[in-house]
Amino acid sequence: MNQEFDIIIVGGGAGGFFTAINIAEKNPLLKVAILERGQEVLTKVRISGGGRCNVTHACFDPRELVKFYPRGEKELRGPFHQFASGDTVAWFESHGVTLKTEEDGRMFPVTDSSQTIIDCFLKTAAALGIKVLTGESVSHIMKSGDYWKIETRQQHFLCEKLVMASGSNPKIWEMLEGIGHSVVSPVPSLFTFNIKDERISKLPGVSAMASVKVKDTKLDSSGPVLITHWGLSGPAILKLSAWGARILAEKNYRFTIEVNWLNDVSLAEADTQLRGLKQEHARKSVSKKSPFDFPNRLWESLVLAAGVGTETKWADLSKTQLQDLAALLTQSAFRVDGKSTFKEEFVTAGGVDLREINFRTMESKLHQNLFFAGEIVNIDAITGGFNFQNAWTAGAIVANSI
Repeated sequence: MNQEFDIIIVGGGAGGFFTAINIAEKNPLLKVAILERGQEVLTKVRISGGGRCNVTHACFDPRELVKFYPRGEKELRGPFHQFASGDTVAWFESHGVTLKTEEDGRMFPVTDSSQTIIDCFLKTAAALGIKVLTGESVSHIMKSGDYWKIETRQQHFLCEKLVMASGSNPKIWEMLEGIGHSVVSPVPSLFTFNIKDERISKLPGVSAMASVKVKDTKLDSSGPVLITHWGLSGPAILKLSAWGARILAEKNYRFTIEVNWLNDVSLAEADTQLRGLKQEHARKSVSKKSPFDFPNRLWESLVLAAGVGTETKWADLSKTQLQDLAALLTQSAFRVDGKSTFKEEFVTAGGVDLREINFRTMESKLHQNLFFAGEIVNIDAITGGFNFQNAWTAGAIVANSI
């Protein structure tokens, strides 16, 4: 027995719900269903932003917004002119959810709880009569005349228009390949670097503004770097992992990075500064207090690594020690051996080939009435609310098209 709907959305996540709600609001006569393979919907929304849900980012210029997407920058220019961060803020406000902006530009509900977003979606979907079916793992997709036929383990569904919002789901990608779509093989994005190194092993929790580059590549990044029990994390590292997702996967996550703890100060400039400090603080102990804008514990560790004793005075530093210290401050090399997922916010680079999608409508160029929303396509962003913004934009455009 086939269950019939006008529109079926595969995936009960952020993109799926946003698409469904916008479709039903624009045309309440349409019969809309969401199929979710798990027993719960909106699980990624729940854990996002440490349980606060980083809804979007306060970057309101589409030309600037696209720069946060390692994959999708060119393709999202048009979509962001249709629906961007400002539209997201207005949409949530109109649905009773007020957002606030934090210092770094990330936007959260004023309640600081992802449950606010989940409740908004569930309540609105129920009021609009959207059917939310959980435990429906899709096993087969095929075109049958003017209809799409979707099989799950439990039942069969028919619909006129099909929206794929299933995120990074290898089984779904395989089914889409089965109907002719190309899928760019997925690799992890947004991960931290595993590093075992005496210079940082006793410093978990210490953070500094730094610039980082991956040796033998053009990859570089700057911003806060956080030392963890496993190695290095923080925005600068996560940005590198996103922009370098494919390159670092090819290296099997084994490579060398160079950290400049003074950010944009060169080796020669650091050497000059240290000579000045030697004159200025001649009688003071070198390791006691950081003369630079980063934590004392990190300074002490770098001083020891340069072969300088804890009681050594500035006046007693040799030329070699000064040079070694300048190099450690501006060119600290660390061997990366593997990666760790950034919190629970696992993001992949990969998905449906962007050349096969019409970005004015988010419709497949291969199949009429097949649409895409969210991370199922080969678009991903750095951390900060940008991956959700991609889902809201695609959902709004799909709804407009339908």
